[in-house]
Amino acid sequence: TCFACSCGSRMKMLRFRSPSIRSLDQEVLCTIRLLDDSEISCSIQRDTKGQFLLDHVCNHYNLLEKDYFGIRYVDPEKQRHWLEPNKPVVKQMKSQQPYMMCFRVKFYPHEPMKIKEELTRYLLYLQLKRDIYHGRLLCPFAEAAYLGACIVQAELGDFDPEEHPSDYIRDFKLFPKQSLKLERKIMEIHKNELRGQCAALAELNMLQKAHALETYGVDPHPCKDFTGATAFLGFTATGFVVFQGNKRIHLLKWSDVNKLKFEGKTFYVIGIQKEKKLVLTFHTSTPAACKHLWKCGVENQAFYKCAKSSQIKTVSSSNIFFKGSRFRYSGKVSKEVIEASSKIQREPPEVHRAQFGHSRSFNSLSHKNLIMNMEPLVPALPSTNEYDEAADIGKIIQPTIRRHSLEGEQEADPRSVLTLFCFPCASMLPTPVDDTQGGVSLLFSSPVQSPARLLRELHADPDIQAQLEAERQRDRAYERARLAARSPVSGVLTSGLRLLSSNKRVNSCLLSVARFVAMVMCILLVTVPTLLLLLESDIDVSFLHEIRQTPEFEQFHYEYYCPLRRWILCRISMALENLWSD
Repeated sequence: TCFACSCGSRMKMLRFRSPSIRSLDQEVLCTIRLLDDSEISCSIQRDTKGQFLLDHVCNHYNLLEKDYFGIRYVDPEKQRHWLEPNKPVVKQMKSQQPYMMCFRVKFYPHEPMKIKEELTRYLLYLQLKRDIYHGRLLCPFAEAAYLGACIVQAELGDFDPEEHPSDYIRDFKLFPKQSLKLERKIMEIHKNELRGQCAALAELNMLQKAHALETYGVDPHPCKDFTGATAFLGFTATGFVVFQGNKRIHLLKWSDVNKLKFEGKTFYVIGIQKEKKLVLTFHTSTPAACKHLWKCGVENQAFYKCAKSSQIKTVSSSNIFFKGSRFRYSGKVSKEVIEASSKIQREPPEVHRAQFGHSRSFNSLSHKNLIMNMEPLVPALPSTNEYDEAADIGKIIQPTIRRHSLEGEQEADPRSVLTLFCFPCASMLPTPVDDTQGGVSLLFSSPVQSPARLLRELHADPDIQAQLEAERQRDRAYERARLAARSPVSGVLTSGLRLLSSNKRVNSCLLSVARFVAMVMCILLVTVPTLLLLLESDIDVSFLHEIRQTPEFEQFHYEYYCPLRRWILCRISMALENLWSD
């Protein structure tokens, strides 16, 4: 009775506490890294949508022109994603809690001069500074020196020979490869051309110079073209671009892009160039990377091409016979953002700039911790291992422990980090022994008995004798069954059973073949009339018209169907001629 009462009270306690545990499980901790490498955290509910996190960061900055920005994260397979504002955060994240994300520029303004507030321009400046540092914003030597000088002017102010030694530029890590010649040119421009410019003006000059470069706003997606050569795809305010190495080989304006689609790991760009239909085909490393590339293209095309957000429709990755992935852009478009910015009437918010020495471009050897550049120093566009900034550089590396980054995590070296897991059920201590009846003393002080005496005591136990007798009975029954199986009658029965089992296998095979034939016939009865309707009829229905316009259908029509039809007609005409001649 006492045991039942204790179990009942325990169950009541569990029922009483379960709602509070469930409510605790609904709280999810999110950490967001900002553009200056600082971090903010917040707790959200399990049904909180992505827009809440973006609003939370914008409220932290007091930012109104927030439609240029987004929140990015990386899943456990190292695939990047943009957080969708209309979906719950928990349903999008596949990693373990707490969730780690980064606040970044998602849509680069086509004309930075039309940005209304200085705060927004400063955040765009921070993003471009990251792009330069990670090799995404490629530029010639002269432009690189000017951009570097603008950054130095914005963070240091005017050159002062008493404060700045002859090699003060070395304290800045501005480019993946920073030569002595480039540093000297930066110092020359900083000393002579930018003197007297405040931080805001230097940042604005940097934006004006950067936005004229070909790689401005390009977030490179690595892939391979139809020849197998490595290429980098990107989306800008102008249109769709393709780079090979450091050279741009394709620029297709948004007005000339008709459709973006993907199937598996293959990405298609369908458009018009010089009044001819153009189909570009690229292959990504994984289907997830291809889907991410397609989503980025759809969002950029909607943001820069559409005049109003109300014109945007839901798009599908494929519209032939399968539904495919569907996606709808949400938010304002570029023209609406510029119009809303022009209507801002508040007092300009204060801009809190990172102080010199705390900036991510400052790399002083006097720091106690070593800041290392984890990216490969290559002049070309980033490799496939760079997911946001390869390691979001600027992480503090301890002497013996490698800390993981927020975007592009790296596993810690098992030789340098030792983690101990302690479980109550796997304790190394001996199980306690009840000492109420001298159990502990009997355990250590009982005399050692001989094996013969132990066997005699065991066989004298009635329970042991009963178990032994049951085992003997099972052995006798097994022996009788084995002998009966050797008799002639049992052999006939056995062969009959084998024949029945073989007949069942044959019947199952025939049934499977019949099902397969029936399925093929059904497919043919549906597919063949549909193909004939598409290929031979002149019915101009919107659904059929869209299918006829796809490059796959056109390829099938001209390369396969037309030769087959000519061959069949030729054979029929030959048969008719032979018939008439006879």
